[in-house]
Amino acid sequence: MTPLDESPELVVIGAGPAGLMTAEAAAAGGARVTVLDRMPSPARKLLIAGRGGLNLTHSEPPEAFLGRYGAARDRLAPFIEAFPPAALTAWAEGLGQPVFTGTSGRVFPRAMKASPLLRAWLARLAGQGVALRPRHRWTGWEEGALAFEGPEGPLRLRPAAAVLALGGASWPRLGSDGAWAGLLEGVAPLVPANCGFRIAWSDRFRARFEGTPLKRIALAFAERRVRGEAVVTAAGIEGGAVYALSGPLRDAIAAEGPATLLLDLRPDVPEAALAARLDGPRGGQSLANHLRRAGLAPVAIGLVQEALHAGAAAPLSHLVKALPLRLEAPMGLDRAISSAGGLRWAEVDERLMLRRRPGTFACGEMLDWEAPTGGYLLQACFATGVAAGRAALAWARNRARNHSPA
Repeated sequence: MTPLDESPELVVIGAGPAGLMTAEAAAAGGARVTVLDRMPSPARKLLIAGRGGLNLTHSEPPEAFLGRYGAARDRLAPFIEAFPPAALTAWAEGLGQPVFTGTSGRVFPRAMKASPLLRAWLARLAGQGVALRPRHRWTGWEEGALAFEGPEGPLRLRPAAAVLALGGASWPRLGSDGAWAGLLEGVAPLVPANCGFRIAWSDRFRARFEGTPLKRIALAFAERRVRGEAVVTAAGIEGGAVYALSGPLRDAIAAEGPATLLLDLRPDVPEAALAARLDGPRGGQSLANHLRRAGLAPVAIGLVQEALHAGAAAPLSHLVKALPLRLEAPMGLDRAISSAGGLRWAEVDERLMLRRRPGTFACGEMLDWEAPTGGYLLQACFATGVAAGRAALAWARNRARNHSPA
């Protein structure tokens, strides 16, 4: 593969949202782009995410939006400001996929799934001349060339520029298995993010309540409190409210061992009001019937009973408002919504080019950042994909000019 002055050739490794957006941004600027991916078809994780509605982005104000990226805020801000939520929604609508903003501020395609958007996107990429080569696993560099194992054997490519868009390590069966971490230097360990946690439920509680949702609850940890929903699983607890606290919980468990998450089963009722109902004599009522006086659902009653059997000595009203859940460990990467860790920011410059590999760029979830669910994950993947595609194109054009005959 040789670069041309007017149409430099780019290789994108990874056909997820970040990689496909990289390809589109570069092709729109005139590049001839080839996208290689180890899976048989592109964007498999996007399709799975889209089954529940495909939360593209969020409508909250820019400062609050950027704050969702925590320690990576300042590094991601320039890319998101250059391709903000408004640009992402306009892009989706340009593919014939109108969007709407839900009551939570989250932005979704009206189709509420990913497949129509992906079909339209792939058609646009094909019209731009982007070539997609599935079943090609990247194995690193050999004598300066990008090395792949494909269905027809080894493949070596020497593009004018390359973009790595290999994803994180969550849901590895869908393509992003994190194997690339062994091919690069300066990679922070890939760990679960937006994940559930293991709890040692009693056999009785697990058998009765596995799969039961916890609605209209609040969770608190380390001075942070979130409201939302969760679900009891055979191994522990997961769901949106848990995911919102998963980063601090994961880090606390890694540093100190099991952590205690406080669950408010009636966040709209003051503890004093619950005390008037629950903390007096029960008479001849069973504990379960007594707790029903506070409007607790069967799963909430079961959780209070679990805490009492584990030795909790607090008044019932306090347990309802701050029920301790002992989290033993995060769920594995195979169940996490996303992953944290990845290529450290010190390894890339302000254009997302690898400092150790000039002409090679990186984008998406393989960079070292994490964010909660709510549209923040896809927004950063798309925005860094746009940035990497434009930067790689600029690099390739500059290289072509410098190597052209005088």
